[in-house]
Amino acid sequence: QVRLVESGGGSVQAGGSLRLSCAQSGRTISRYAMGWFRQAPGRERQLVAAVAWNADNTYHTDSGKGRFTISRNNAENTVDLQMNSLKPEDTAVYYCASKYTLEGSIYYVNSDEYDSWGQGTQVTVSS
Repeated sequence: QVRLVESGGGSVQAGGSLRLSCAQSGRTISRYAMGWFRQAPGRERQLVAAVAWNADNTYHTDSGKGRFTISRNNAENTVDLQMNSLKPEDTAVYYCASKYTLEGSIYYVNSDEYDSWGQGTQVTVSS
């Protein structure tokens, strides 16, 4: 059974940086596409970034493009989200998700495509 645990959230001032990390246990992530989502109060969960399991193919939504970078380390079973130049509107609970797939170059953008989810980590950005 796959288990995902996020870490690295916290409170920062606008313009600051945070690095979120997600560790998967139970199965190696080498055959899993991974994604980071976020959910602000009163809003739907939305994709932030996604990465195929071959690590060469990544996707970043406009909300984080140029500021956020997703990366993965298959040897360590982790996927990270580096967040720079944070804004108050980035405040949300951030979730890691994984999807088993045989397609090494495919990332997934819809939340209902993912098989497993972490519990989330809170990110609060103050102005």
